[in-house]
Amino acid sequence: MAKQKKQKFEGIVFSTDSNFEYEFDSHETVETLPPNRQKLKVLLDKKSRKGKVVTIVEGFVGDDDDLQTLAKTLKQKCGVGGSAKDGEILIQGDFKQKIYDLLKSLEYQVKIVGG
Repeated sequence: MAKQKKQKFEGIVFSTDSNFEYEFDSHETVETLPPNRQKLKVLLDKKSRKGKVVTIVEGFVGDDDDLQTLAKTLKQKCGVGGSAKDGEILIQGDFKQKIYDLLKSLEYQVKIVGG
C-alpha cells in the first residue's frame, strides 16, 4: 500500500491577496479527566475482525498521550497487543473481566457492557 500524502492546506489553492494568511484548524486539546471521573465501558467485539475477539475500552475523555499510556499499561498487564485511538482502546483477545478489575484498581469508573 502506498502512503497517502496529507494535504497541508485544505480548500485553498492560490490567493492573489498579499495579506492572506491561511488559518489552520486548531486542534483543541482536551484535558484528561481524573480516573475517578472517567466513565469507561468494557465490551467484547468480533465484528469485521474475521471472527477474532477483541476487548474494547471506550469512553475515555482526555489527551491522546494519556490514552496511549493507559493502553500500554493494559496491554502489558494482559500480555497481548492492541491499539488506541479516538478515545477507544482495543486489546486483542477476551480480557473483559481482567481489564475491568485492572481499571477498578486504578480507580476508574468502569461498567461491563454485554453478556
